Amino acid sequence: MPNTTFNPDALPDLKDKLFIVTGGNSGIGYYTVAHLAEHGAHVYMCARNVDKGTEAIARIKKMHPSAHIDLLQMDLKDLTSVVAAAQRFLTLETALHGLVNNAGIMATPFELTQDGHEAQWQTNYLSHWVFTHHLLPLMLTTSKLLPPGSVRIVNLTSSGHLQAPKGGINFDNPALKDAGDMARYGQSKLANILHTKSLHKAYGPGSASATNNEGEIWTSCVHPGLVETNLQEGVNKSNLAMQGVITVLRKTGMFWSSDRGSYNSLYCVAGDGMTAEQSGGYLEIFGRFGEPTCESKPARNAALAERLEEYTKEEMKKGGWVQ
Repeated sequence: MPNTTFNPDALPDLKDKLFIVTGGNSGIGYYTVAHLAEHGAHVYMCARNVDKGTEAIARIKKMHPSAHIDLLQMDLKDLTSVVAAAQRFLTLETALHGLVNNAGIMATPFELTQDGHEAQWQTNYLSHWVFTHHLLPLMLTTSKLLPPGSVRIVNLTSSGHLQAPKGGINFDNPALKDAGDMARYGQSKLANILHTKSLHKAYGPGSASATNNEGEIWTSCVHPGLVETNLQEGVNKSNLAMQGVITVLRKTGMFWSSDRGSYNSLYCVAGDGMTAEQSGGYLEIFGRFGEPTCESKPARNAALAERLEEYTKEEMKKGGWVQ
């Protein structure tokens, strides 16, 4: 990432721009919403809990009285809720300039959602894939009359993708019940990167969609770094090694605030400095010694990205979540 001095104060005037941020009521998502709204954007904050979302919006409006923020209720562990949220937005708005797929859980105990998918796999990847799928037509339409780079998608990933199982994605058993908490997390975060690559190939600069004036979308995945959020609260309490690592990192001051953790997302979804060449990339603005910021070999595997895209599309069609 060439711009290591980015600060949200440098964001352009975002008046008349529309954004959606998932998991926007706390942590990185909260500050992503706040900074976008501060600069004039109309932001939809996705939150599972309506009361918490409403309280978060009230706090932001106290800081920025002119902030234009609406709540979009969505539970990522419930695909019915995900589709309903996308459809509700589409009935309310006629444009969408930026989508930040921010929400996530990490190293949680094994759990199957009511839809039958492992919780991390669905929360971090599947639900965001479905949500994005339903919003893509509007984003493509929005982009047609605007300069390249005016419409963007950001997927939050993590250096934790390096913990994905050998080969990257276990298509025969994506639930990984007998694997460790971090292996399941790593697989879901790897999927976020591969999803980014697929979106870039289909809609990014130089794609057939962009060349034929069917719409151009810049897509990036960001590793926000070690950030103090409620993400750590969900870590399996029986995972003593992970709990120990978190404790040590906190004591040594390696965790950043959620506010600073939002800088990566803000740069990629609305910053003037982002370039067409960065679309499709794995980006990290503030690299720090000791933090792995490189992509794994599976993350750079174009064939794996293509296979995951086809697999996900077919699985979501079977469930009736996409057409």
